[in-house]
Amino acid sequence: MPRRGRVELRRIEDRVSRQVRFSKRRAGLFKKAFELSLLCDAEVALIVFSPAGKLYEYASASIEDTYDRYQQFAGAAGDENGDRNGNDPKISNKDEASDLQSTLREIVTWCLQSNPDESDANELEKLENLLKNALRDTRSKKMQLLAKQNSGEGTSGQGCNVVAIKQEQGTA
Repeated sequence: MPRRGRVELRRIEDRVSRQVRFSKRRAGLFKKAFELSLLCDAEVALIVFSPAGKLYEYASASIEDTYDRYQQFAGAAGDENGDRNGNDPKISNKDEASDLQSTLREIVTWCLQSNPDESDANELEKLENLLKNALRDTRSKKMQLLAKQNSGEGTSGQGCNVVAIKQEQGTA
């Protein structure tokens, strides 16, 4: 049987072909995630948003638990890199929101007071760290909201059930 050859990685212009390719690739990705969790006893969580914004997810355990574990790991790695709070799970949502707001205020203040073309490496590094922290906090808040929305809809169940149900309903 002849080999297929390498696929050129570029955007598929035809909308229908792009959707078909997305569906097939997504199915393959979910299959590989399932195999990895089964064969290697790995905890796997996979979140995919379609170009239309539809959510597809797979988790070998609870996706919320896996995300919390990721947050703790990322927080520990952030502590090593000099991160402020390290995503301490004890911090309330209100504290996280005010932390994000204060970070954004710092960025605005920096932009108003500094000229990037005339800034030295230390000032630019400070801006970079502020932006990284703001991005991290924004992603964290977004993931919490998505997890909350999904748990309310009952779509954050165990294993392949989510994918299987969506495929049975013909929405995959």
